[in-house]
Amino acid sequence: MKLEKYSKNYTVRSYECDCNNSLRILTLMNILQDIADENAALLGFGLEFCIKNGLTWVGTNYVLEIDRLPQIHENIKIVTWPSARNKFSAYRDFEVFGEDGKSIVRATSEWALISLERRRPVSVTDNLPIKEVVESRAITTLFPKIEEVQEFENQYKFRVRFDDIDINKHINNAVYILWASEAVDSEFRLAHNPAKISINFKKEGFIGEKVMVITEQNAQNTLHSIRTYGDNERELARVSIEWK
Repeated sequence: MKLEKYSKNYTVRSYECDCNNSLRILTLMNILQDIADENAALLGFGLEFCIKNGLTWVGTNYVLEIDRLPQIHENIKIVTWPSARNKFSAYRDFEVFGEDGKSIVRATSEWALISLERRRPVSVTDNLPIKEVVESRAITTLFPKIEEVQEFENQYKFRVRFDDIDINKHINNAVYILWASEAVDSEFRLAHNPAKISINFKKEGFIGEKVMVITEQNAQNTLHSIRTYGDNERELARVSIEWK
């Protein structure tokens, strides 16, 4: 079976947009997750396969390059494909095309296959029914480690909500970008859009936990450490955003 890229058309709805009439980053991330789930199911290793075999997918790294965000009522095309694989990681890439047919967003992501019983990674190559990939990359990256926050301007604190939790009963991957961007000054946000976002996922976070986002800003670059505080303190993720 020769694998091909999977595509889907989508119309941006008004309630999915921010005050600038641009698709919200959180919604973009959820749309990417949705089409990835559809493609994985068609290839035989989606949600039902994972549940049956006591497995789940957990994101470890994400990089997005954004020329511009889709706009209100725009008809876009989203393309995804499994792009690479090794023993303990699977890579999935994405590309979003605007109504004019031009590429406007590119993304690549790295995933680990986890045993639900042991909460530890298992071999991707030994546990998936399909071994092939589409040998094409939307972004070529080795997912470099994001630097630690050294000098921070603010701390944004809150509790993890019920709606922040996904089917794995931990914080949804898409939520980390929302939290990082919310920690940036609103006046700066009104005048800037994200051009590149990188995420290193580190630990699981759970409902009701106390979380803080520590932010360091250098001109048009922001660095964020998302961590729990109080009981069981740990770093959940690091996010780097280049703004334009």
